[in-house]
Amino acid sequence: MATILVVDDEMGIRELLSEILSDEGHVVDVAENAQEARAYRERLTPDLVLLDIWMPDTDGVTLLKEWAAQTLLTMPVIMMSGHATIDTAVEATKIGALDFLEKPIALQKLLQAVEKGLIRGKRDGQLTPMGFEADGGSELGVFGESEAHVAPSGLNGVGAAHGGLEDDFSAASAAGALSADISFDVPLREARDAFERAYFTYHLAKEHGSMTRVAEKTGLERTHLYRKLKQLGVELNKSKS
Repeated sequence: MATILVVDDEMGIRELLSEILSDEGHVVDVAENAQEARAYRERLTPDLVLLDIWMPDTDGVTLLKEWAAQTLLTMPVIMMSGHATIDTAVEATKIGALDFLEKPIALQKLLQAVEKGLIRGKRDGQLTPMGFEADGGSELGVFGESEAHVAPSGLNGVGAAHGGLEDDFSAASAAGALSADISFDVPLREARDAFERAYFTYHLAKEHGSMTRVAEKTGLERTHLYRKLKQLGVELNKSKS
């Protein structure tokens, strides 16, 4: 679990990112402008910042420069924008931004960038004021493309493979217990509901209750998924690791 600060003047973006990241088990704080972000950074150091570039009072690049000049850029910062040019993205990474996400932000790219940013911050403890590696380059590059393999959910090496097998086994066991009760001597609708309960139970167990990842895996919108689970009577018991 990490503390993530979302800085964006659009309420819809703040709420959406907060919902997604909270669902991933993180603590999310928000700021609607640079002034609120400054005040927050004076009090606390988040594990990661998602910073919008275009804001009404002070733009994100200027705020990034301020933090760098004040040696406050000791946490990974991921820039966001729907209108920024490549030059702006390059400038942000030169100042010390770790990555850049273009709006509308794809869910998979968001989760990958956040995971890589948190791994970077945890690995380095505190970043150097400019946020660069010794060779002077950003680890993730302007558009977050990195050749380094990052194991999902914070697992790595043998532990990742072992954990994956355990997850699959427990998920299959949970789904199997339900699917074993499916009868073919019932109307099609009842059999279909029983199958869907087993199907969603499997994915919920495998993804540790993360609705974001289950929605991605099953190809459903989150709101549709919530309605479907409620309709089927599937309980949402999250067990974040």
